[in-house]
Amino acid sequence: MINVRNVTKRYGDTSVVNDVSLEIKLGKITSFIGPNGAGKSTLLSMMSRLAAIDEGEVVIEGKNLAQWNTKELARKLSVLKQTNQISIRLTVEDLVAYGRFPYSQGRLKAEDRKFIEEAITYMELGPFRGKYLDHLSGGQRQRAFIAMVIAQNTDYIFLDEPLNNLDMKHSVQIMRVLRRMVDDLGKTIVLVIHDINFASCYSDYIVALREGAIVSQGTTEEMIDTRVLKEIYDMTIPVETVGGQKICVYFS
Repeated sequence: MINVRNVTKRYGDTSVVNDVSLEIKLGKITSFIGPNGAGKSTLLSMMSRLAAIDEGEVVIEGKNLAQWNTKELARKLSVLKQTNQISIRLTVEDLVAYGRFPYSQGRLKAEDRKFIEEAITYMELGPFRGKYLDHLSGGQRQRAFIAMVIAQNTDYIFLDEPLNNLDMKHSVQIMRVLRRMVDDLGKTIVLVIHDINFASCYSDYIVALREGAIVSQGTTEEMIDTRVLKEIYDMTIPVETVGGQKICVYFS
């Protein structure tokens, strides 16, 4: 269980996240949605200890986030940032193997190689495993970074806009993999996502932020509603049911 209690983040005199509280449900996908500048990525960064919390606290399984040992936390929680820069030249397989570092400390064992192979297979990266990251397209690199997170095999997975640079096919592929990791392996996934239709089709819970505060939160069924979306995005978004899924028609 992850509890976020009254967290605030300021830059100078500006609060980018203001007194936010929420509870992340175990074994579910929770999506953070909202307009640009709403504080979604900052909140996720505070929850993963990548950004300092100015006020409030994050508690993971009854223990304050600040009290977790770094190695223990890396075995419990994995995170993929919105932008990822690596200064050394790595192949896809090298990068995915890096996800096993909290366990192997660089000395890979048979179990580590098993997780690496599974992650490469999940992301359909077999043909690229020996290629260097700087020889790949943006979408291929993104899939490699997600494979690294999968190989880390943590209970909690945080993803900041994981569909960046991906085409439709691979966006669907990644969301299906995430759904399978929750349904089959019991993972708990939190992601920042801009496409509300992906949030609608694959999430269990949705948290909507605007101007650093939570506007609304609830089940996907509750949140994908024209009245709720109006409050979040300040626009009227019709919702249609297609194939049993709620689809937001925001193009016209």
